[in-house]
Amino acid sequence: MDLAAEVAHRLLQINAIKLSPQKPFTWASGIKSPIYCDNRIALSFPEVRRFLIKGFAQASAIFQPFNVVAGVATAGIPHGALLAEELGLPFVYVRSKAKSHGRQNQIEGVLPADARVLVIEDLISTGGSVLKAVDALREAEADIVGVMAIFSYGFEKARAAFEAAGTSFATLSTYDALLKAAAEAEYITAADMDALKAWRNDPEAWGT
Repeated sequence: MDLAAEVAHRLLQINAIKLSPQKPFTWASGIKSPIYCDNRIALSFPEVRRFLIKGFAQASAIFQPFNVVAGVATAGIPHGALLAEELGLPFVYVRSKAKSHGRQNQIEGVLPADARVLVIEDLISTGGSVLKAVDALREAEADIVGVMAIFSYGFEKARAAFEAAGTSFATLSTYDALLKAAAEAEYITAADMDALKAWRNDPEAWGT
């Protein structure tokens, strides 16, 4: 089993990803969704947590060389910190905005002058939050080698956003790998599969 398929299977097994086409979830944006992904749940399962970090360490080879790992607050922080520990590299994290008190930092930690940074997020939906972190790091004169996440919904909007930002990204698993894993485990029906594919193609209009 390849990495994308194994990650998808494990996330389904621990209910980090839930599929419910018949009773969709409502995102904060108001979008109706047949899928809900919370990769923070993986932190509570040592075997899965370790598997994901090993996967990050292996897959990050495509972005070498880099000398700093950065996590995106908040969900990207633990995965990024664990990866930095695995690779023996410095770690920083990036807030959504600078603090209003103290040193008013947006980037917490120390960036070396020659920072080549791999940015870690737990999930990529539209790409907006992680690309804001990329902008903040670039303003601090860091060189961004790429972005990695555990999972992506595979939206065209995200692909276009990363392309416009001139930033490469990769994920441990994909939406297509998830659907295949869910079907193999008989987690979803053929009708569910059609609904999940339709949602990915046009999430704003789905369910309206």
